Amino acid sequence: MRQIILASSSPRRRELLEKAGVHFQVMPSQEEEHIEKKEPAQIVENLSWQKAASVASKTGQDVIVIGSDTLVAYEGRVLGKPRDAEEAVETLKLLQGNTHQVYTGVTVIVRDKEEEITKTFSRRTDVTFYPVDEKEIRDYVATGDPMDKAGSYDIRGDFSVYIKEIYGDYNNVVGLPVSMLFWEMKQLGINLRGEK
Repeated sequence: MRQIILASSSPRRRELLEKAGVHFQVMPSQEEEHIEKKEPAQIVENLSWQKAASVASKTGQDVIVIGSDTLVAYEGRVLGKPRDAEEAVETLKLLQGNTHQVYTGVTVIVRDKEEEITKTFSRRTDVTFYPVDEKEIRDYVATGDPMDKAGSYDIRGDFSVYIKEIYGDYNNVVGLPVSMLFWEMKQLGINLRGEK
């Protein structure tokens, strides 16, 4: 059986794969990422490929390497992880009362004795927040929860009470579109639950 490797240290992605019944190991990429594209979908696809390719280059044969990257975009502006609390506040002030997009890119590299297959795709989910006042935003930022999250919020955290609606895959916002991953692997004849 092929070994499955998650090329990410994200506890949210790890949890999603575990809940899906996938047996895997975690081996985060140690390479510095470089944004080489401009469109959000292309950025996350390229960054997911960089992560997966970096880890795959350090493994042997009979492996499946899954790389992923998530970003938030609003009116064409890419919003990554905040550098500090004030940037988190400004990001959430921008997003409150509006609809933004969450993009997650995934690259899967399948290596066996005969060949290497690379599959890259991305998913978009629209998220709309109710209006949120500045005190509510600052109280949330003070918890520290948004500091390692794209867009400065965790959809499963305290800020979720301000979500008005989601159009698309909820797991995509968490950090990995699991159903799409399973579907794309099925097209390659791979059952991720069947690999150990």
